Amino acid sequence: MQVRRPDDRRERIRVLSEALMGLADRPVKVMEVCGTHTVSIFRQGLRALLPPTVELVSGPGCPVCVTSQGEIDAAVALARLKETTVATYGDMIRVPGSGTTLEEERSRGADVRVVTSADQALSMARSDRNRNVVFVAVGFETTAPATAAIVIDAWREGLDNFMVLNLHKSVPPALEALASDPEVKLDALLLPGHVSVITGMEPYRFLPEKYGIACAVAGFDAEDIMLALVEVIKQVREQKPRVASLYGRAVRPLGNAEARNAMERVLTLKDASWRGLGVIPSSGYSLREEFSRFDALDRLGITVSSTPPPKGCMCGDVLKGLIDPPSCGLFGAYCTPAHPVGPCMVSTEGSCAAFYRFLRGRRTDWEH
Repeated sequence: MQVRRPDDRRERIRVLSEALMGLADRPVKVMEVCGTHTVSIFRQGLRALLPPTVELVSGPGCPVCVTSQGEIDAAVALARLKETTVATYGDMIRVPGSGTTLEEERSRGADVRVVTSADQALSMARSDRNRNVVFVAVGFETTAPATAAIVIDAWREGLDNFMVLNLHKSVPPALEALASDPEVKLDALLLPGHVSVITGMEPYRFLPEKYGIACAVAGFDAEDIMLALVEVIKQVREQKPRVASLYGRAVRPLGNAEARNAMERVLTLKDASWRGLGVIPSSGYSLREEFSRFDALDRLGITVSSTPPPKGCMCGDVLKGLIDPPSCGLFGAYCTPAHPVGPCMVSTEGSCAAFYRFLRGRRTDWEH
């Protein structure tokens, strides 16, 4: 089916919506994996443009959301240590641990600082060598290269007061966990744009080849996402699943080799616990032996426990695409952005926060 491309952006998106209506002649379950896609879809009201046969669900694409309860507790334990500064990205400080948050620890006197880049955490260690600085590093392949780079810099400079709580995770193993889960039952995936800039497309080949799942790497504006949806629905309709790229202006087939080389020098894969998905083999990153002295857990004697999620919180089911946020009994009443219970309501990329912000009783630009 050929999709014409008129000049007006709004009209182009409507044409793509009409194409979807014609293509989606049976129920199709599509998961968007990237947290930025989640927010873009909600903000631009794209769900209103989908035919009723297309079920669009959010997946584990929010790094803060998939961080396990035990990992949050470990970050809190580090913040309680004397002569220690904990630096991390903004969303992390509000995620509830078993008893408190990094933000609450800061209000009680802990030195917890929000940074916008890994380099800022390293600069703190340079400026005061008598104080330990721990960078709580979260994210997927998108941000892991920056963490690897600062560990190399700390190693070269002999900054032994700098450490990392390494919570980085790898996307492809999580996708395999979802694809192999009979409860999830995915037909198609919108693959993450930012992660794919680093990884390229090769790590996703197993999805169509082994599981028959249609895949498209997508950009982030409305037209990018709608084009990707048309692509995966066509694949499903024709029963010809593959990995397509609809984000060629940013994603090269082989990704960013320089960034991956930095990761491979510093990091190695290990089994990791994901909120909602459990322990996934070879899905988390740890520091290689050469750089192990920068591992905050080992150096400071902190362990990551197997802590259950908050009672009643269904963030894990949201991350697996099993439920929409309003299906959680806590949503909107006991769990809000002002008073979050789980990380899916904390993070700006979390499905619960996006749903609360954009869809609670609001009409979209596409509805008349």
